[in-house]
Amino acid sequence: MTVNNQVKLPARYDIVGSYLRPESLKQARAALQENKITRAELTQIENEEIKHLVDTQVALGLKAVTDGEFRRSWWHLDFFDGLNGAHFFEPAHGFIFNGQETRKGGIRLTDKLSYNPKHPFFTGFEYLSKLVPDGVLAKQTIPSPSVLFPNEDAEIFDEHYAHDFESFLQDEIITYQKTIQHFYDLGCRYLQIDDTSWGMWASFSKETINPALKPLCEAAVRAINAIADNKPDDLILTMHICRGNYASNWAGAGAYNPVADYLAQLHIDGFFLEYDDERSGGFEPLEKIAANNRNQAIVLGLVTTKLPELEEKILLEKRIKLASEYADLDNLYLSPQCGFASTEEGNHLSTEDQWKKIELVIKTAQTVWQK
Repeated sequence: MTVNNQVKLPARYDIVGSYLRPESLKQARAALQENKITRAELTQIENEEIKHLVDTQVALGLKAVTDGEFRRSWWHLDFFDGLNGAHFFEPAHGFIFNGQETRKGGIRLTDKLSYNPKHPFFTGFEYLSKLVPDGVLAKQTIPSPSVLFPNEDAEIFDEHYAHDFESFLQDEIITYQKTIQHFYDLGCRYLQIDDTSWGMWASFSKETINPALKPLCEAAVRAINAIADNKPDDLILTMHICRGNYASNWAGAGAYNPVADYLAQLHIDGFFLEYDDERSGGFEPLEKIAANNRNQAIVLGLVTTKLPELEEKILLEKRIKLASEYADLDNLYLSPQCGFASTEEGNHLSTEDQWKKIELVIKTAQTVWQK
């Protein structure tokens, strides 16, 4: 397959993926854990809440919608647990987010990693795609391959490959290629990989990448490009870079400068970049992405999902104008900085706040690009 560098996102305004879980869904998941309802009953409640969510997104005018990740507990671990050879477990401690410990969760690689044709995400996408009307894309989100790189600090343990990283990487690439092809065969034309690695690697570095992290950066470029180069030409493939999103807290802070040279090498169709506060640094790294001549979309995450306060539209317009000094305005887009609930706990804002944020993104984008 050849990389299609002329792919455009469906609208100048977009979303990252997850939404706050409704109380009925939280109660149902708790009831399942207590054996008070069946898995089938939980699925029915999920279906009802996802339909309501999709209807709301479409009514607001979004041109790409998700299922809010309502069937997941974690943005990443549920997906990995559905692959052959990877299994969820509860470690002794959670991950530390800016001094706060998260809920416990991790992954063990206990066998050869491979594609699972019965991955539960496939059934979830089939249901989502039936709800989406003509003119709107069903957007699928999955974690990036780099998030599964064995890393004991991130509670990703290698118990099969005996630290043979090259064998792991080759198996992972094939697993992702087959998985993404399956989504495509089910009708998916817009898929986003969510990646915390780049944000954390930047956080662990200064102006240039920490030399100890170079092999991981190079491996991530290899994996992501092998996936991008293998995808069907009419499948939009984007990547969201995050520095952590758990109950309104974050795990990493630092500008994109140390990883910008690597990001510029990626063959994907677009980037979703956090730019909601000073943790993200300036827009200067966008110049390197823009200079690679791939005509990639750069989606500016200027509206925070971590706080309920609503940004001022005029200030968002000024920041977009500032970003356009480093990348052509025609390649810029607008979105929230992250999802509203990367885990089922959700961030500390109300559902009403959430929709006001989405409406602000849409109205600002329509003003800036006059569409």
